[in-house]
Amino acid sequence: MGENDAIKALTARCAKQLSEMGLRLVVAESCTGGWLAKVLTDLPGSSAWFDRGYVTYSNEAKQSMLGVRSDTLMAHGAVSEETVAEMVQGALTESGADLALAVSGIAGPGGGSDKKPVGTVCFAWQKRGSRPQVASEHITGNRESIRRQSVRYLLERLSEMVYE
Repeated sequence: MGENDAIKALTARCAKQLSEMGLRLVVAESCTGGWLAKVLTDLPGSSAWFDRGYVTYSNEAKQSMLGVRSDTLMAHGAVSEETVAEMVQGALTESGADLALAVSGIAGPGGGSDKKPVGTVCFAWQKRGSRPQVASEHITGNRESIRRQSVRYLLERLSEMVYE
């Protein structure tokens, strides 16, 4: 199964789970630029479980739309577990959703550093009333591949989170 087919299958599974459980989802994206929201809303009937999506590409957007603290961005950078934790919490705070996903990363081809090379992606997921879960991954490939794999990673976490 190719990556696109895997994403479609995961999306369908998540949609079914969210519908069955009566849960609503919000997403906060940076490096994926709305790709996660797009694949989720490609499904007919997604308005029953998809609340909204934030594409907060700039630090200013992360702060004004999601309440990410400037201190967090200055101390840890936009691509950090600390930042995505605040993004996912802000998405829940600003929405009526039950579950939230967030992502920030360096998709390349430029923008990397020795400490955070291209392919560094930070993820967060949270169920309302719980603490955010965070993870960092180093994903290999070109820009499109890094972004696609990031979407798949979050869909996998969503599928697990629905039944926690």
